Amino acid sequence: MSDKEIIGYIHSIETLGTLDGPGTRCVVFMQGCPLRCAYCHNPDTWEFSKPNPTNATDLVKRVARYKDYFSKKGGITISGGEPLAQAKFVKEVFRLCRQQDIHTALDTAGSIINRETIELLDYTDLVLLDVKHTDCKEYKKLTGAELEATMKYLEIIDKKQIPFWLRQVIVPEINDSPEQLQKLAKILQNKNSLEHIELLPYHDMARKKWQQLGLNYPLKNIQPPTNESLNGLRNILKEHNLPISFPE
Repeated sequence: MSDKEIIGYIHSIETLGTLDGPGTRCVVFMQGCPLRCAYCHNPDTWEFSKPNPTNATDLVKRVARYKDYFSKKGGITISGGEPLAQAKFVKEVFRLCRQQDIHTALDTAGSIINRETIELLDYTDLVLLDVKHTDCKEYKKLTGAELEATMKYLEIIDKKQIPFWLRQVIVPEINDSPEQLQKLAKILQNKNSLEHIELLPYHDMARKKWQQLGLNYPLKNIQPPTNESLNGLRNILKEHNLPISFPE
């Protein structure tokens, strides 16, 4: 690799993903995340270690192999970890994807605000924004980080008119109150680039991975939400005429 090439550090790649944006997608999970979410599915991506270094050109060549599967809706989704932690690399990947007419999606918690993370949006076709809680103190307890950055990134996304989906994992006893959803609805009112909202049920399938890493899983006594309770929360957003999905 030449010194001039932009290097990124990747945790793993899912070649034919269907859950991280529209259509069939190549999902790239970046290494490193400043958040410590209590229900994190991939705690092995937290540390800013340097496994699997690659350059942007090589990654895009790999992604391009799957173009025949993307159809009109699919493309690349870069997730994490937190992809904003390697925004310069992700920006270059997305720039090269644009040249090959590959749809680009950024799956982020919006937790890092700087020049590179803002410029990255200029090469992003869709943002999957994970807003984990709407209360500052509860957000801090849940993630170890500040909600302010996410709210600022949301405003930047909307100002730039980047289409975005909002996602929130619903965790009983933590962010499943009607008040929390009412506040979320208020935040999303008049966001013109909002296309879709997903309320996703918490599950504890990552518990084993936490244990293997020697970590104490903090939500071991929390059960997944019922379909009835989830639909009740979805209805709150529906009442505000927001584009909430109800799984079949």
